[in-house]
Amino acid sequence: MSHIGSIVGREYSTRVRKRSFLILTIVGPILMAAVGILPIYLASLPEPARQVIVLDKPGLLKGQRGNADVELRYLGPPEKFELEEAKKLFLQTEEYALLYIPTGSDSDPDFIAQRVQIYGREDVSLNVKSYLEEQIREAIESEKLRAQGVDPALIAQTKTQVTIHSFNLAEDGKQEQSSVELKMGVSFLSAILMYIFIFLFGAQVMTGVLEEKGSRVVEVLISSVRPFELMMGKILGIGAVGLTQFAIWIVLTAVLYIGFTTLFLGDRLEALRTAQEAGQVLESGGLQNLVDMVESLNLPLLLGGFVFFFLAGYLLYSALFAAVGSAVDNPGDTQQFMMPITIPIVAAFAVSTQVIEHPDGALAFWFSMIPLTSPIVMMTRLVFGVPAWELILSMVLLILGFLGTTWMAGRIYRSGILMYGKKASWADLWKWIRN
Repeated sequence: MSHIGSIVGREYSTRVRKRSFLILTIVGPILMAAVGILPIYLASLPEPARQVIVLDKPGLLKGQRGNADVELRYLGPPEKFELEEAKKLFLQTEEYALLYIPTGSDSDPDFIAQRVQIYGREDVSLNVKSYLEEQIREAIESEKLRAQGVDPALIAQTKTQVTIHSFNLAEDGKQEQSSVELKMGVSFLSAILMYIFIFLFGAQVMTGVLEEKGSRVVEVLISSVRPFELMMGKILGIGAVGLTQFAIWIVLTAVLYIGFTTLFLGDRLEALRTAQEAGQVLESGGLQNLVDMVESLNLPLLLGGFVFFFLAGYLLYSALFAAVGSAVDNPGDTQQFMMPITIPIVAAFAVSTQVIEHPDGALAFWFSMIPLTSPIVMMTRLVFGVPAWELILSMVLLILGFLGTTWMAGRIYRSGILMYGKKASWADLWKWIRN
């Protein structure tokens, strides 16, 4: 064990001093903070309304001026303009788009609804199209109501906005604000981070083994330590580097996010809070609701679960990556052995989208128990709540899976690390495992 500790220290100190580690440690938090900051910042920036020229032949829109995002400018009187003339005028201006509402011989609203056209110098924004479609739809529906002798204003008064407030009810009758949207976001983010970290640091183990094998440094090391100790030391050392980097990322991301929002977005957030207190923001979308949803998450369990499943999943896959690195002489030869390692990780990530929708389903259960997929899938489920026995069983199976893959990888590593000049096959790997 003393040899393993020395190797861990060597791997750790060597990698944290690399320029790539320092760059990634600094750039990573900036990118992660930007993911949270940019949407808030961009949403707070005022954008000029997009100006749309309107040729409204039947007069459906009745001179509506648009909203904060879309400004409508009419060509009139409409009977004096034709579509081709309107196109020429549009191209002579800097307006965003040209909307053409035709009229039929009998001014049938349904006939008109299917022949509305919009022109732009490039693809017209979906938001603009959606807004215009909604306005035309409402106008046509009003025309139909008038044709039936019904006052559209009366119908508008009967429309009611319904907001369902969702709560989770415990057996003791205690209720708390439901946060399914936030949980889905956290769940998907956990799956992505687990997928990236396992692949990133596992591949570093394989690269490190290949580098030492190619430089024949491993021959010197093997004279002092057993191959299994060398493999475990490398895996644990790179894993410690990963945890260090992850901890720094979390701290720096939080500092950047809180600092930026306080210094640059403080006034806008304060205005939002004031609007909420004045009743100008719907309660369902208020800041207090967001705070309640965050508080409903079991953050200690999520953080503890992430650390455990990252470590166990990393150790499991790193042993396999180390075995592959020891069995080949150059990175090009790793492809034939990478498929069995890659498929479970990719499958787990692909299944995560289904798990988010059905966290208690049979698919979610079994994929969260299989050691090769449980690090990603169980983290995806953990956000929504998992029975204690399922969580414990998944952890135990993952530990057993790690021990099994480490034993198997150790036997491959022992034979393959000193093999040069011969391209290993699946038969060779099987023989090394059995011997």
